[in-house]
Amino acid sequence: MGRKDLAVMPWEPQPMSSNASAVPRRTALDALHRSLGATMTDFAGWDMPLRYGSERDEHLAVRTRAGLFDLSHMGEITVSGPQAAALLDFALVGNIGGVKTGRARYTMICRTDGGILDDLIVYRLADTAYMVVANASNAQVVLDALTERAEGFDAEVRDDRDAYALLAVQGPESPGILKSLTDADLDGLKYYAGLPGTVAGVPALIARTGYTGEDGFELFVAPADAAKLWEALTEAGAPAGLIPCGLSCRDTLRLEAGMPLYGHELSTSLTPFDAGLGRVVKFEKEGDFVGREALSEAASRAATRPPRVLVGLVAEGRRVPRAGYPVVVAGEVVGEVTSGAPSPTLGRPIAMAYVDAVHAAPGTAGVGVDIRGTHEPYEVVALPFYKREK
Repeated sequence: MGRKDLAVMPWEPQPMSSNASAVPRRTALDALHRSLGATMTDFAGWDMPLRYGSERDEHLAVRTRAGLFDLSHMGEITVSGPQAAALLDFALVGNIGGVKTGRARYTMICRTDGGILDDLIVYRLADTAYMVVANASNAQVVLDALTERAEGFDAEVRDDRDAYALLAVQGPESPGILKSLTDADLDGLKYYAGLPGTVAGVPALIARTGYTGEDGFELFVAPADAAKLWEALTEAGAPAGLIPCGLSCRDTLRLEAGMPLYGHELSTSLTPFDAGLGRVVKFEKEGDFVGREALSEAASRAATRPPRVLVGLVAEGRRVPRAGYPVVVAGEVVGEVTSGAPSPTLGRPIAMAYVDAVHAAPGTAGVGVDIRGTHEPYEVVALPFYKREK
C-alpha cells in the first residue's frame, strides 16, 4: 500500500460549528434520504435513515449483494503532534503507538475504574497524526476524556465531527462496485487498513472496515462531496443489486455477526474483561494508562472466577427477545438479554445475553427467556451467529 500519509487530505477540516448542540442534527445527505422516502429517526441527536423500504430486504442485500449506508453521525477526533502516540497509549487501553501508518485498530477508552466509556477505531493517518472514530452517542464524552488526558503531552486533540461525511459500502459485491469508481489499490488494502484516493473523482480516505460482518469499505469525505459520491455509488452499484440501507438493518447485521453495541453489550458498568474483550487491553505496552490497575484486577477475576459470559441465544419458537429481558433456568434468573431481533439470515429470533458462566456452554439445556411472563426456550450457541465465507 506504500507509506503515503493519510493525513494529507485535499480538503481542510473545519472546526465544529457554534450550533453543534442543536437537535436534531442532519447529515449532508439528509435531503437525499428524504427524496428516497426514508423513514427517519432521532439517533444520538442526529436525524438518520432508519429504513428505506423493507428492513429484511436491506439486510439480505448486504449479505448477498451490497448495501449503501450514511454513517456521518459517527464522531471523528483528530489527535496530532510529536506525542500523539504517547497520549493515545496513555488514554486508551490498546497499543496505539504500535499501529503502522495506513492501518487501524479496534480499541476502547475506559474510566479509572475500568468501566468502558466507548469502543473505538483508531486510524494512524501519518507518523504523528491519528483519527479516533467514536460512536455517535459517546463522541462528546470521548472528546472530553481525550482533551483532559492530553494535559502534559505535546499533542493536539481536535474535534473533526463537522470535517467529514462517512459513507459505507458493505457486502460481497462492494469491492467490484468500488473498483469501478477508483484506481486505488483495493486488492492490496487489508482489513483494518486505509489509504487516500479518489472515488468517482471525490477525494476520500478509503478504509476496509465495517460493522456488518461482510467485506466492505468506509469512505471518509468532505461533507460537500457526500451527495455526489452517494449518487455515483448508487449508479455504479445498481447492476450488482446495491440498495440504500438504514440503521435498522445495520443493527441486525452486526447482531448476527456478534459485534457489540455500546449501551447494550458495552457500558461503564462493564470492563473489557466482563465483555469477553479483554484481548484489546495491552498490559505489555510501555508506560501507565488510564484504568491499568483496575483492569489488571478485572483480568485476574476473569481468569479465576469468570463473571457472566456473553453468549448467543437462538429461539426454538417465534417470539423475539428484547434488551433487558431475563434469561432463566428452572425458574431462576441467570442472565439478561442485551440485544435481540429476528434474524433474516437464520430465519429465527436471536439474541446476545450475559449469563452466569455455569450456563454459558453451547448446547446448555433448559435455558429460556422470560418474554412477558412466558419462559420461551432458547438454545445457547457460540458467537457469532453468522460468519462470512472468505
